[in-house]
Amino acid sequence: MDPDPVPSTKARAVFALGLAGLLTGPLVGGVIPATLALLLGRQVHREQWVAEGYLTGGKWLHRGRRMAWVGIVFAVTTLVITVIAALLHLAGAPGQDFAPGTN
Repeated sequence: MDPDPVPSTKARAVFALGLAGLLTGPLVGGVIPATLALLLGRQVHREQWVAEGYLTGGKWLHRGRRMAWVGIVFAVTTLVITVIAALLHLAGAPGQDFAPGTN
């Protein structure tokens, strides 16, 4: 007798963490929930594989992982833009001023 398919609650947690990572990714703080979503997503994927189709929630898992990666990309993009802006700001700053007549 086969068991009934059961929804995975961890898959919804991956979705929620991925969504949090996506929304807070541009603020750089989204890296933490996105990383947790990816780590939990690996565990859920492994559990679904062992359950042989009796643990549902694959769509929630897939969407959560995708949003987590997008959140990480947003955070990295924000960091790169911030570093470039800081370097441009420093490059535009005047150098050391010497008194008139100094060699």
